[in-house]
Amino acid sequence: MKELDRPVSIQTYKVLRNKLNLLYPAVIHHTPLKAQEAMNKAIVDAVNKQLHDQGYGQNPMTDVTAFYELKNNQRSVLSLSLINYAFSGGAHGMTLQKSLTFNTETGKNYTLAEQFKPGSDYIGRISAIVAEEIKRRDITLLVDFKTIRPDQDYYIADKSIVIYFQLYEIAAYVYGFLYFPISAYALQDIVAEDSPLGLMLMG
Repeated sequence: MKELDRPVSIQTYKVLRNKLNLLYPAVIHHTPLKAQEAMNKAIVDAVNKQLHDQGYGQNPMTDVTAFYELKNNQRSVLSLSLINYAFSGGAHGMTLQKSLTFNTETGKNYTLAEQFKPGSDYIGRISAIVAEEIKRRDITLLVDFKTIRPDQDYYIADKSIVIYFQLYEIAAYVYGFLYFPISAYALQDIVAEDSPLGLMLMG
């Protein structure tokens, strides 16, 4: 097994302040160091953006709890979700989720489009699968679902890509985050070989 095929080491950092309970991950003891630095910067930037978007530090009423979930840490692919719950009064709080998927050899964070071959109709292919699943699961929508966004939220979990929607994005709050796992093999012909999803399909 190549050194770089091994899982990366993750350390959890905790930030406790007034109205803030925050856990976030950092990659440690990793080579190349540039890749480690790139991944950690992307994570910190995303954590800070969530705090800003939730109004922490702007609204004195906002109470934030934030944590993360590791989705994949193998085959030079690190995929994780940052979850941020904020309560500012009212019936219920609001949760944001942001996922990051890295090639751990380079530290590059991949958009959904970059998982697929240039010019491929990944939007149409994924949208058709999601639409069928919405129908099968009999999900009541707030709006007619026509297509995913080109930069739709996703993460990688083993040999699947999981497409998901934010709260209220297409359905009522009661549904929570809507997740649509899709086997990488269902999209294999359009997956970019050197992308994280492509690396998961190797071997």
